[in-house]
Amino acid sequence: MIAALDQIATLAPLLLQQGLVVFLRVGAAMAVLPAFGEKSVPARVRLFLSLAFTMIVAPGVMADIGTTPPLQPLVYISEPVIGLGFGIAIRLMIMALQVAGSIAAQSTSLAQLIGGANADPQPAIGHVLVVAGLALAVMLGLHVKLATGLILTYRVFPIGQFPDTQAFADWGIVQIARAFSLAFTLAAPFVIASLLYNVALGVINRAMPQLMVAFVGAPAITAGGLILLLLTAPLLLPVWQAALETILANPFGGR
Repeated sequence: MIAALDQIATLAPLLLQQGLVVFLRVGAAMAVLPAFGEKSVPARVRLFLSLAFTMIVAPGVMADIGTTPPLQPLVYISEPVIGLGFGIAIRLMIMALQVAGSIAAQSTSLAQLIGGANADPQPAIGHVLVVAGLALAVMLGLHVKLATGLILTYRVFPIGQFPDTQAFADWGIVQIARAFSLAFTLAAPFVIASLLYNVALGVINRAMPQLMVAFVGAPAITAGGLILLLLTAPLLLPVWQAALETILANPFGGR
């Protein structure tokens, strides 16, 4: 018994050091990850989730950390930076839904309808898409994929090595461009419908100048936007989910 306790006392400091190294990266990522890092989630819950993910990720990366984890001052900077990079890469997928919702709302005159219903003020369409996307991602095992992605980051960025600044910046630009491209792709049906609507409204106004087209057209575009959201949301969310799966499988692919 005494020998076992002596062995545990010897290993405990090493395990705590290794856990601290993992927590630096995991905790930074959990601060911005979707679903788990939302502003509506209390800080204590996020801290508990960070500790839980640390306990999940640590056994899978012990071989990468080594028996003597490097606790140089560089680790306290490089690990949070890598974790934030991973978290922001996933967070950009949620921002793509927000941007798509804003574009769709502006196109269909729904930008001011039921806005600001959550911690991040946004149009109703964006709020619906974000909530639906988060629910879909969590139902399809987002927590498992995030843990796997965090473990894979140790293959790309080993412990104690600061990412190359230029490569990291280029990777960030690629991720942002990809997110905006995805956002416009998701909002394309609303933009096309708005273009056709405005062209038709202009033709009607030219043919019948005495008709107050604004009073007739405003309810039509509002109803059309809601109907279009009902019809296209089940088709747009799988496209977004496929893009999210690609990022989760290789978050640093553009590096």
